[in-house]
Amino acid sequence: MRYLGRHDEALLTLTELQKDNPLFSRAFQEEGHLQVARVDQAAALKAYQQATRLNPALLASWKGQLAIYNQQQNQAAAKQIKLQLDRLSQLPAPLLAAMDLVAQGKLLRAEDICRQFLQKAPRHIEGMRVLADIGVKLGVLDDAEFLLESAVLMSPDDVQARIEYIEVLRKRQKFDLALMEAEKLLATNPTNPQFQSLYAIVCMQTGDYTLALEYFDRILAVVPSDAGTLTSKGHALKTIGKTEDAIASYRESIAHHPDHGEAYFSLANLKTYRFSDAELKMMQDQDDNPVSTPSDRTHIKFALGKAYEDRQQYDLSFDQYVQGNAIKKGQSRYSTEQMLEEFEAQKRACNPSLMARRNRTGFNAPDPIFITGLPRAGSTLLEQILASHSQVDGTLELPNIISLSHSLRRGGRTAATSKYPELLNELTDKQLSDMGEKYLIDTKIHRAGAPFFIDKMPNNFRHIGLIKLILPNAKIIDARRHPMACCWSGFKQLFAEGQEFTYALEDVGHYYRGYIDLMDHWHKVLPGEILTVQHSQVVDSLENEVRRILDYCKLPFEQSCVEFHKTERSIRTPSSEQVRQPIFRDSIDAWQNYDKRLDPLKASLGKDIRDSYKIP
Repeated sequence: MRYLGRHDEALLTLTELQKDNPLFSRAFQEEGHLQVARVDQAAALKAYQQATRLNPALLASWKGQLAIYNQQQNQAAAKQIKLQLDRLSQLPAPLLAAMDLVAQGKLLRAEDICRQFLQKAPRHIEGMRVLADIGVKLGVLDDAEFLLESAVLMSPDDVQARIEYIEVLRKRQKFDLALMEAEKLLATNPTNPQFQSLYAIVCMQTGDYTLALEYFDRILAVVPSDAGTLTSKGHALKTIGKTEDAIASYRESIAHHPDHGEAYFSLANLKTYRFSDAELKMMQDQDDNPVSTPSDRTHIKFALGKAYEDRQQYDLSFDQYVQGNAIKKGQSRYSTEQMLEEFEAQKRACNPSLMARRNRTGFNAPDPIFITGLPRAGSTLLEQILASHSQVDGTLELPNIISLSHSLRRGGRTAATSKYPELLNELTDKQLSDMGEKYLIDTKIHRAGAPFFIDKMPNNFRHIGLIKLILPNAKIIDARRHPMACCWSGFKQLFAEGQEFTYALEDVGHYYRGYIDLMDHWHKVLPGEILTVQHSQVVDSLENEVRRILDYCKLPFEQSCVEFHKTERSIRTPSSEQVRQPIFRDSIDAWQNYDKRLDPLKASLGKDIRDSYKIP
């Protein structure tokens, strides 16, 4: 159609393709070519940029950007694109092919090509970076860390390798080491805004919000309208409880960049913020923006869902949540069938015989308190209650158990056939004890000296068998919430990563059902070891539930746990503003406002769960 000059028809076709396949980079590259033909430089540049964000191996999209910047006489931007284009053009063909496959989601094929290449050129920095990227996408972060650490040692001046090394250290929550590396990078060019921003973000993650905010302000003194920096500054202010200042920073980002979807969503994600009519109109305008990126569009749709919900326009709200989730679903490879099979594998491997062994396995320290369950089930509230106790440190959603499961699953090769959880039956007592001890060593960085600490990673419920084998004295609390309230709250929450089952009502219902089934199994093979805490009971009878939780954890009662909202600490989850207030019931039955649209969720939950909770 483009070759025939039928540009409007071509654009309609591409728009439909992008809607159905938002990760298909070549659709955006073709749009860039089309917008050049339509003499719309701004739209062409945005399309080419999205193409290279999705697939850095698309040389034609880099060349398209370079041509536009040259025409605009934007020498600084052209120089940056030229450097990137030159670097890619010099890559060996196998690496370029591997990068292209990664962008298409064909990770195993990309890994094979990359490994074959590195066998012939084991010190090739770009090859190590590509393989590390594959490792990150597969969740094999220890391999990725080793590769990037090696790349930095071999090529200390490779800025991109250093940045990626810092990023993987952040993902592994090795924040002290990440900070040290960020300081080294910043020392090479102290006025580089990218280096300053990365340093500030790592400072946030080490808990130094004062220094982080100082560096965000340094960046803004040079680039006062930078949307990303203003939004990051807002995140820092929100985390330390300076809500009004955070709101001002998010609003300033929107004032300079009305299309910056993350800033709108960040306001909505405060949960307590209400959009003005003018802000609602701005979001509606951006929702109709044909050149909006999938990321901006997704953020705006979730923000619009919240804005309409606050106005009690529930049908409009529901439609926005559905559309936002549809974009995310199109970018996901999540499969309900695969996830439920993983749950079944846990039940088969962690049978009564294996779990009976646990009294003579593992590292005996009683320090960790795991709060597990589904997201949006009230786990942040339970964490805040426990972290208000003088003997308990609140930490983060720690990735250590999930990372350990990935390591066991691959058994020595990134893409190997799954060996976990079956492998648990083959591990020696010493291996299990060593794993438990390593968990405590690796998580020590997040503690402040109290005898006990909280690991609030919700998805750890999948790995309770592993936890009890390596840490037999660990406490495990299952944060549970009414299925409709929990599933609906998860569906309307835009998570940063790791909760792909929330992108469709049917998926989240099946996941909840699988979660209940797996938890029933854990209770059978670990009788009396897990404390189930219903969110509604915490709301209705706070002090009784606090006492029950503290008794289970073998902690003396402290009134501060009942007055948890007075505890000053950094909270990095979507519920941060809510748990800084006394208990309230506002969201308990919020799902009922959407009841007539939730039949797919009810069907996937199943009759037994509906009957148990008297769901009509």
